[in-house]
Amino acid sequence: MARERTDLTDAEVAHLRGLVADWTLLADLAFSDLVLWLPTWHGGGFIAVDQVRPSTGPTGMDDDIVGEYAAKGRRPILDQAYSARAVVTESGDSAARSAIPVVKAGRVLGIIETYSESAGRARGRLELAYLQAADDLIPMVVDGSFPHANRLSRTGSPPRVGDGFVRLDAAGTVLFASPNARSAYHRLGLATELVGADFARTSARLVRRPGPIDESLAQVAAGRVAGGAEIENPSATVTLSGVPLYRAGEYVGAVVLVRDATEIRRRDRELLSKDATIREIHHRVKNNLQTVAALLRLQSRRIANPEARQALDEAVRRVGAIAVVHESLSHSPEQKVDADEVVDRLIALVRDMSLTSRSVRVTREQSFGGLPAELVTPLSMALGELLQNAVEHGGGADVRLTPSRIGRTLVVDVADDGPGIEPGIDPFDSGRLGLAIVRTLVTEELAGEIDLLPGAHGGTTAQLRIPLPE
Repeated sequence: MARERTDLTDAEVAHLRGLVADWTLLADLAFSDLVLWLPTWHGGGFIAVDQVRPSTGPTGMDDDIVGEYAAKGRRPILDQAYSARAVVTESGDSAARSAIPVVKAGRVLGIIETYSESAGRARGRLELAYLQAADDLIPMVVDGSFPHANRLSRTGSPPRVGDGFVRLDAAGTVLFASPNARSAYHRLGLATELVGADFARTSARLVRRPGPIDESLAQVAAGRVAGGAEIENPSATVTLSGVPLYRAGEYVGAVVLVRDATEIRRRDRELLSKDATIREIHHRVKNNLQTVAALLRLQSRRIANPEARQALDEAVRRVGAIAVVHESLSHSPEQKVDADEVVDRLIALVRDMSLTSRSVRVTREQSFGGLPAELVTPLSMALGELLQNAVEHGGGADVRLTPSRIGRTLVVDVADDGPGIEPGIDPFDSGRLGLAIVRTLVTEELAGEIDLLPGAHGGTTAQLRIPLPE
C-alpha cells in the first residue's frame, strides 16, 4: 500500500517497517490500539496500512481498519497532527485518542493514531510506570529516534511488556521492576531487592560463569544499547530486550523487558537432543547396511554360479540404495531430504555396479527438490531398479532420468534409447524381479502408478506418477 498509494522512498518505508516491528512495545505501554496512517501521494487524505492491539489491556477497536481511506477533513485529528508536526490529543467520556506524527529527516512519513480508554479510575504503580515509559517513547517517534537505527541482534523470542518490565535511570539504576521481572531475577538466584540495584552489574553477577561477560549483555542491561541479550546459569534462563530513552537528544534512562525463558530453553535443548539422536540413528543404520552390503559382496566373490552371484550383486545394490537415503537423513536438519543428492549418488552406485560391458551414460535432467524422508526411501529403491534395468537390458548408450511436478503429483521418467519393448510382451509378467519390486513399491508404498511407454525416438520410458503430501 505504501508503494501504490504514497510517494514515500524506499528508505522512508524501511523506517516505517522498523517502527511497526517495534510498536507493540508502545501499544502495550500506552494500553492503546495503534493504527498507522500514511498520507496519500496526491495529498487528498490518509490510508491505514497497519494496526496493532495491546496485550496489556482490552482493545478499543473491534474492527480491523487496515486499507481504509480517510479523506482530508474526515479525521481532523490526523490533519492537525500532520500540519503541526506535533502530538494532538482528544479526550471523550469513554475513550481518548491521540495522533502522533512519525517524522524522519524533517518529513512527516505518517501518523500513528492511538485509541485508549479514558482514565476514569485510579492507576496502580505498574500502570503508571508503563504510561510514563510510553510518554518518553512518543516524543522519540516524533523526532525519528525510535525505532533505534543501530541495535544488537534480537533474541529468538523477544519479551513483551507483560513478561517483565524494568525501568532504569540514566545511571543504570533500577527505578521500578514489575512483579514478573523480580520473579525472573529471583529464579536466576538474586536474593536481594532488584529496585535500587545497578542492573548491569547485578545481571553480570547472576551469569555465574568464569571469564569475561558477554558484551551484548553488559550493554543491553546498562540500558545504553537497543537490542536483545540473554542471561543463563544452571538455575534459569532469562532474555532481555533493551530500549534506551532520550529526551531532546539527552539520554534519560531505559526500558528493559525481561522474560523467564527457562522452560523454552529446556524444550529447545530437548528438541536439539532429539534431533541429534535421530541423526545418530540414521548414521548407525547406514553403517549397518553398508556392513551387510560388504558381507554380501564377500559372499558373492566366493560363489561360482553366475546366476547366484548376480542375485547377490543385485542385493548389494538394493541394500546400498537404502543406505544412501539413511546417509542423507543423517546430515539433514529436518525429516526432509534433498532428493537430487540421493538420486545422484544412486546413479553413481548403479553405474559402478553395472554388469554390462557396454559404456552407458546415465544422466539426471531437472531437479526433484526436497522430498519427505518417508517418500524418498521407496522412491530411491524403485528408481534404482529402473535405472539398473535400463542399463542392463535397455541396449542403448544413454539413460535419462527426468523428474517434474504437476500440481501435487511427482512425475519421474526413466528413458533409454534401446530397441524398446518387444510387441506382445508384458514386461511386468516377464518374470523380472526388479520390475515386480518396482510395481509393488510404487503402487503400495507410494500410492502411485507406473507405466512402461515406448519412447518418442525409440527405446522405453518408465513413467512414475506419485502423489505428494501437502
